[in-house]
Amino acid sequence: MVSVVQNVAIDCADAYELARFWSAVTGRPLDPEARPGDRETQVPLAEGPMLYFNQVPETKTGKNRIHLCLRPETSRDQEVQRLRGLGAGFVADHTHPDGTGWVILADPEGNEFCVLRSESDRAATTS
Repeated sequence: MVSVVQNVAIDCADAYELARFWSAVTGRPLDPEARPGDRETQVPLAEGPMLYFNQVPETKTGKNRIHLCLRPETSRDQEVQRLRGLGAGFVADHTHPDGTGWVILADPEGNEFCVLRSESDRAATTS
């Protein structure tokens, strides 16, 4: 017997607003029943577990012990620009001179996530 990952839970100050951000990031709609002010909401993903947002009273402190890694359909650099335009903050650039590596951003509530190389980025550095 095994367990199946149902969702990735993200504690936050404003569940609805943070879910809206991640909805824009992933291109997936919010749960159809989500409303502003909801203490819990979710973004069902096309594959895998859903993103579940849970409003909590305490603020984020310290570095995330678990985070999301995104593989964009466009180039990594184009996706970083798009996500910054949506409200993501810049944390660190771990891009190497040969194009490998990743960029760390943070969502509007400070939760870090990585933007990896796209498949086309990867193909360009392995050929």
